[in-house]
Amino acid sequence: MPSYTKDPDAIARLSPEEYYVTQESGTERPGTGALLGNKEPGIYVDIVSGEPLFASSDKYESGCGWPSFTKPIEPAHINELRDTSHGMIRTEVRSAHGDSHLGHVFPDGPQDRGGLRYCINSASLRFVHRDEMEAQGYGDYLNQVEDVT
Repeated sequence: MPSYTKDPDAIARLSPEEYYVTQESGTERPGTGALLGNKEPGIYVDIVSGEPLFASSDKYESGCGWPSFTKPIEPAHINELRDTSHGMIRTEVRSAHGDSHLGHVFPDGPQDRGGLRYCINSASLRFVHRDEMEAQGYGDYLNQVEDVT
């Protein structure tokens, strides 16, 4: 299994919005994320560290304005932290190795799929299409990606 780390070169290549979201715990405007409507088969990885976070087969349309997933592809790659900002109590989701702010998790997801909604900023993710997974070192996750188109 590859080693995933917070990559200073990757951070230097981030767009202003990607930097704001991942490094300053920001949030992209709802409905604007490039990956919101993505229905291609593959995995979503941390834009900073490359660690695998979510599979396309666990993505669903929640109507919240951000990509939503029912579970992480690799639970050890997700840290959940108490977030009391903005006068709310929420659970922040960060990548374990890259320490990127990803979004939040809520208990209002599909009950038949575990009941969780991982509400994730597109700006914190890089999508790897199923056809490119092996070449990019993510072949171990191919069995977790089904055709969703």
